[in-house]
Amino acid sequence: MKKRSKNYLEVSKKLSSQKNYSIDEAINLAKETAFAKFDESVDLAFRLGVDPRHADQMIRGAIALPEGTGKEVRICVITSGDKIKLAEDAGADFVGGDDMVQKIQGGWLDFDRVFASPDMMGKLGRIGRVLGPRGLMPNPKLGTVTPDVAKAVKEQKAGKVEYRTDKNGIVHVLIGKKSFD
Repeated sequence: MKKRSKNYLEVSKKLSSQKNYSIDEAINLAKETAFAKFDESVDLAFRLGVDPRHADQMIRGAIALPEGTGKEVRICVITSGDKIKLAEDAGADFVGGDDMVQKIQGGWLDFDRVFASPDMMGKLGRIGRVLGPRGLMPNPKLGTVTPDVAKAVKEQKAGKVEYRTDKNGIVHVLIGKKSFD
């Protein structure tokens, strides 16, 4: 038999696997039962009963949360011209054009999201093999390829989260931290 910690046993007494909790009850329980020394994340998981191997059943998108996620996001913007200054003013951490593409091609990946203007997508094709497997490749459907990069950066810094089905047809999404009201 598995040995359980004191904290785990204490928390398991408060929960029932037979009961369906309302959202308010679940949030209160998450706050009561949190015992980690750091600010824990609160995630939602939805089993939708879809088969993600079929393209028409793949669920993917992005939504802006009203209070953000509590995470600090490092944003890289690849654009050209006067949009570079606009992206810097909007709060982007790393901004550039061809120089940024060369830097990423060299192996630099010290960022969480990549935004690009449509005119730079031809050059981003060269680094698709680097960004693609990590889920960083800009995509027009998710709003990471946009002519208005400043607006996209502001939304991301405010707390926009992306969601997509995993290989089992479940959608996982971060909604906040235990310290949120």
